[in-house]
Amino acid sequence: MEFINFLIRWGHLLFGITWIGILYYFNFIQGGYFKQATPEALADAKAKLAPSALWWFRWGAMFTFITGVLLLGGLSHNNQFNNSIVIAALMGTLMFLNVWLIIWPNQQVALGMKEGDGPAAGAKALLASRTNVLFSGPMAFGMLASPHASQWGGSGYGTGVGGIDLIVCIVVIAALEVNALMGKQGPMASVKGVIHASLGLTVVLFGILYYL
Repeated sequence: MEFINFLIRWGHLLFGITWIGILYYFNFIQGGYFKQATPEALADAKAKLAPSALWWFRWGAMFTFITGVLLLGGLSHNNQFNNSIVIAALMGTLMFLNVWLIIWPNQQVALGMKEGDGPAAGAKALLASRTNVLFSGPMAFGMLASPHASQWGGSGYGTGVGGIDLIVCIVVIAALEVNALMGKQGPMASVKGVIHASLGLTVVLFGILYYL
């Protein structure tokens, strides 16, 4: 049984590397290239490169989510199931839903694979994608922090789940997800801005867990 758990963790890591790696590629590399490419190169990339990358992207997200759910079930029986992992799991789930329910449907329109308002769909996909980058920093921190939480102290660290600190964190995350659905990019409009925002959100969320 322990070996099966290890294999699931290994798969979760591999699928997660695939998913988040392509997420960063889209936001940090491809977006900038699309703005500078010639019309011919842009058309070719949209027809061939982007659909292929999106296939790996969305299925990487799917299997990261599935293996994550399996791992979360195992954590419920030990001291790694705490507020830290709950926050990480919440953001990971929202990121997965953003991929399949917002980014992928709108990218199909933006790339001309389906009928619709391309520019509007592209803007919706970009905001959700930027939000996933925003969540990725604290999500990874929470996953890695959960085994060490009881050693760090603070009201939000330990073996239990719940408390005002967790509620405040969930409210913050929910507000950011609502912004992903109907808001604006704000500081996430630039690559530097979304990186700084992700690091800042990590400090805010886990500062709340520690001090509140």
